[in-house]
Amino acid sequence: MGDQEKYFLDWQNRIQDRSRFYWLGRSLIMWIGGFLAFIIIDHLSVGLSFDDWSTAFIVAGLVGLFNVLFWPMLARVLLPFMVFTVGIGALLLNGFFIWLAGGLVDGFTIGGPALILTPLAMAAVTALLSAILTIDDDATYYRNVIRKIKKGKIKFKGKPGIIFLEIDGLALNILNEAIKNGSMPTLKRWLDEGTHKVTGWETDLSSQTGASQAGILHGNNHNIPAFRWVEKDNNNKIMVSTGLSDAPIIEKRISDGNGLLNCHGASRSNLFSGDAADVIFTYSKLKNLRRFYSRAWYYVYSYPSNFARIVVLFFWDVFLDFASQLLHIIKNIRPRIRRGLIYPFIRGGANVFLREVTTAVLIGDMLDGKVDVAYVTYLGYDEIAHHSGTRDWDAFYALKKLDMQFHRLENARKYAPRPYQLVVQSDHGQTNGATFLQRYGLTLEDLVRELIPPETLIYSELSSNEDHFGQAFQNPIEDSKLYLKGRGDLVAGESRYIFNQAVRKVDEAPVIRGKVLDYLQRHEIGQAPPKKTSSSEAQVIVLASGNLGLIYLTEYVKRLTFEQIKAIYPDLIPGLVQHDGIGFVMVHSEKYGPMAMGREGICYLKDGTIEGDDPLTPFGPRAREHLSRTDTFKHVPDILVNSFYDPVTNEVAAFEELVGSHGGLGGEQTQPFILHPSEWNMGSEEIVGAEKLHELLKRQLKEV
Repeated sequence: MGDQEKYFLDWQNRIQDRSRFYWLGRSLIMWIGGFLAFIIIDHLSVGLSFDDWSTAFIVAGLVGLFNVLFWPMLARVLLPFMVFTVGIGALLLNGFFIWLAGGLVDGFTIGGPALILTPLAMAAVTALLSAILTIDDDATYYRNVIRKIKKGKIKFKGKPGIIFLEIDGLALNILNEAIKNGSMPTLKRWLDEGTHKVTGWETDLSSQTGASQAGILHGNNHNIPAFRWVEKDNNNKIMVSTGLSDAPIIEKRISDGNGLLNCHGASRSNLFSGDAADVIFTYSKLKNLRRFYSRAWYYVYSYPSNFARIVVLFFWDVFLDFASQLLHIIKNIRPRIRRGLIYPFIRGGANVFLREVTTAVLIGDMLDGKVDVAYVTYLGYDEIAHHSGTRDWDAFYALKKLDMQFHRLENARKYAPRPYQLVVQSDHGQTNGATFLQRYGLTLEDLVRELIPPETLIYSELSSNEDHFGQAFQNPIEDSKLYLKGRGDLVAGESRYIFNQAVRKVDEAPVIRGKVLDYLQRHEIGQAPPKKTSSSEAQVIVLASGNLGLIYLTEYVKRLTFEQIKAIYPDLIPGLVQHDGIGFVMVHSEKYGPMAMGREGICYLKDGTIEGDDPLTPFGPRAREHLSRTDTFKHVPDILVNSFYDPVTNEVAAFEELVGSHGGLGGEQTQPFILHPSEWNMGSEEIVGAEKLHELLKRQLKEV
């Protein structure tokens, strides 16, 4: 008997032994959980009632019996209905089983809201009991595998597969802190046992998911200057990486058909497909409903309480965010932003719903064994770090829950019909800091508005005129004064903006009166803001991607040179460069090529010549390389702006209202990681850029 045959027989025995044990335990827990849920809902008086506890106990047993007998068949038949109703169909089917069982027992009635609330209560109690007694919810998956083995639908494969698990927005340093403080015990064990190693890598500019996943999944992130950008030659269209219409266009541009997932691959919860045929929650394919549906969804609805459990966890996460907001206010944690009433539900969708659905689908992929390579994005940490901070307890709690998903996948791997390697990586990091608006009392759009003629029509995706004042923080005037402490040169009197001798070919910039205090005073007395302009009629468009700003002068189809911008708006570049919140701006000179300009000097990117102090020093040794590459992009802005970065406090000033941000240069936002099997050869050179990482991963796929 060969090694593969022995492994196959051992694999079957492991599944059968585990399935038999967990089936009995799970069934008992569901029975007790259903009974306790009936008691809870009965006390709420929302439509469920029974004569005595024995009646409720019998009905709970009947519901469990119906689930065992009918749920697997009905879940398969009704799977499209469950998928396209986003799980509501599963709750209705649960309610129907309870109603049917209650109709067979005298003294038990159910109707109204209880038809939905009862399945949710059953799921909550069952999940709690399962956690206390360490009963594995995934036992049902193993039973499904047994059925398919007996029917010959699953064949053993000796060839390994690879599952890439992306933690969106997690920097290498914070990964190490999470492992050290006990938030990620599964990953710590992998490292301690020597099965995995961690390798850091460096993102491109810009450091955000659109550019990173384009490079990782397709090996091409050229011409993606930020999360959103303007295409002047396309009627000044604003392209957005997550746009339902834009993402397919972007993928068509970057794909050559040979992406990371082109061979029996699966894309789960990503921006782009990596040329996978099997996609779920992939932005570039969301408009195609046929591509949205997949049989892999069956593993989400393969047992009755699973979707209800996800709903319960969703609302628990909503509650946690409200608790987090309250705690930040009580402890006066800064920086902080006002998250509002809608955000907690958005967070619950990213941090719980997509997390749980994705893991269930991945377990199904592994136990079916048909997928050679899968790539999935877990969004929760990135979403929470944006709003709570990169090192907030809330963010580490999200990482702890993610680590539990990796443990579930590790367990499922033992029962898959082929060996799978698990790889955990991130696409970028985040850097903390009070926002530009919080520090200076105005947005990047407002600053631009102060430096150009008042009649100029400006459009911005993040306008302080409507959204930020009164929403970004509790008291914008007082908060701005707090962050402006020690920056008197910008608050009062006159500030003389003079270019360094490095730009002596440019006339000395005019004296510009400090604008910040004037701006705050106008809002304090309630002066009407400028009229909002649409992007189609704007002469200037200002966009933001974290602490990266993009300024497009949209009356001109071609990118303007430094000399042309100076002639049209003479105060604009000097005013930007000399602002405390700006680290550097990049423009392209007709005579000198691309230049990174700071308060005290210029870096000529073409040859690396420095005049005065190098403005790129705080941004790492490859800042010039990244900017030079971005300068070649087709849709690079006329003026690219990067906020300051303080290496001492490790802070940037995002142009968006986000505590943790990414998109530009500065700090941990450019420092992601890949935690890979120890036997992988990642080369001796540093991994710089997502395209380079793609090459290494493709090579590893071929070797595996």
